[in-house]
Amino acid sequence: MRPELTKNSTLQNFNDFYWLKEELQSFCKEVGMSASGSKMELTERIQTFLTTGEMTKPSRTKRVHKKSSEPLTLDTVIPENHRCSQEVRAFFQSVIPKFHFSTYIQNYFKTNIGKTYRDVVNAWYAEEERKKDPSYSKDIASQFEYNQFIRDFFADPNNKGKNRKEAIEAWNTIKMLPGSNKYSALSKGKKEDE
Repeated sequence: MRPELTKNSTLQNFNDFYWLKEELQSFCKEVGMSASGSKMELTERIQTFLTTGEMTKPSRTKRVHKKSSEPLTLDTVIPENHRCSQEVRAFFQSVIPKFHFSTYIQNYFKTNIGKTYRDVVNAWYAEEERKKDPSYSKDIASQFEYNQFIRDFFADPNNKGKNRKEAIEAWNTIKMLPGSNKYSALSKGKKEDE
């Protein structure tokens, strides 16, 4: 079934199977590469290694963040490399009592450089309104395959009345097979490449 991840693994075998972040980190340590970074970064690093033998370093460099000397206001502009710090959290909590750094808001900061904190407040409230719609469902980032699988499992009418344990068993089966980890592949009775 699922092969062991070693320095002799083929790129095809690596890409065909689901790997936990801990497995990716362990592999990186074994071959002498940095094991830091997100799951996506580790995956890219291993793909490069298995293809070329090259040991790439993490793309991130440690940034030094200086505390702003200017007080934060609704007119504060979102800078490049914005950091969701405790200072920023405290500011938004003073404006939005139930504020927290949701994935949506973190992505808003990343993709709206040059807009103001007032725009962030408006985006927060717009997202809260969207959440009231019964058909609303949060986007799940591509690296969270498990979360997407579980959501799709319960969205399938054929699984009505099934419980979380059954969903996890289905996930544990599908992740051990080569190919896509999407729920729809399981519902066809076998895995297929996307």
